[in-house]
Amino acid sequence: MKQVILYTDGACSGNPGPGGYGAILSYGGREKELSAGYRKTTNNRMELLAVIRGLEALKEPCTVTLYSDSKYVVDAITLGWAVAWQKNGWKRKGGKALNPDLWEQLLRLLDVHAVTCVWVKGHAENEKNNRCDQLAVAASQGENLLADTVYEGLEC
Repeated sequence: MKQVILYTDGACSGNPGPGGYGAILSYGGREKELSAGYRKTTNNRMELLAVIRGLEALKEPCTVTLYSDSKYVVDAITLGWAVAWQKNGWKRKGGKALNPDLWEQLLRLLDVHAVTCVWVKGHAENEKNNRCDQLAVAASQGENLLADTVYEGLEC
C-alpha cells in the first residue's frame, strides 16, 4: 500500500459558531491541501471532518500516518473509544456520544485505510499542523459557508 501522511486541523469561532477544517495530504514529494468552511458547527466536528475529507481524497487503500492536535480524535481512535461508542449504540459512560454521524463515516474509512495516529501540540513547531490551522481559520472566515446540516438539524 502507498504510504501517505495526513495532517489535519479544525477551527471554530465560537463553539458553536462558524468553523472550518484544513487538511494536507503528502505522498511522493507532492502535497494536496483541502479545506472548507461551515456557517454553524463545533470545533470537534471540524476536527473530525478534516480527517474524513483527507481519507476520502485517497483513491485506494493506503497506509496513513495521521497528525492531529485533537486529543478527541486521536484518543477516540487509538484508545478504541469510537468503536466502543458505536457498539454501545452511541452511548458512553457520561451519556450519549457526540457526533455519531461523523464517527460512522470515519470508522468506515478506518476499515479501508491502515491509519496510525500521532498527536501533535497545536500552535507549536509543527509547520504542517500550523498550515492546517491557517487553512481551517481562513475557511471558517470565507464567504458562502456550507451548512453542517446534521449539526444544524439538531438545533431546535
